[in-house]
Amino acid sequence: MRAREFVSENKNPKLSKRKRFPTVGLNLFSDGDKWNSDYTLNRVMMALAMTDGKSVPELNPLSWVGKYKTAHPYTPEEQEMLKMAYKAAGAKWHDLNHGDLDSEESPDTDTQSPIKPFRGYAK
Repeated sequence: MRAREFVSENKNPKLSKRKRFPTVGLNLFSDGDKWNSDYTLNRVMMALAMTDGKSVPELNPLSWVGKYKTAHPYTPEEQEMLKMAYKAAGAKWHDLNHGDLDSEESPDTDTQSPIKPFRGYAK
């Protein structure tokens, strides 16, 4: 293959017939609004895992994250760094945990074991 025949990601999104010929099963997709194609990729792959090719799976097209990106800082310093980065990039953001960076289980987690305790061997 000559260098001019390489498939490149330039401003011209068209792929010539010659370049399409050796690619089997080439599909392009995006969400309807063309906001967040990586999120749409995630949802498409989830639906792909749920279908047999004959039926459309039941899948909510949007989850709680919807058309947003998520960031998960571990420390207060990282949270402050994110705030400054949001401001610099002009991004709209919302802290869903209101600054709480503790990762704790719900109080009812592991309060009762589903496994019957071992009483020892019979004598």
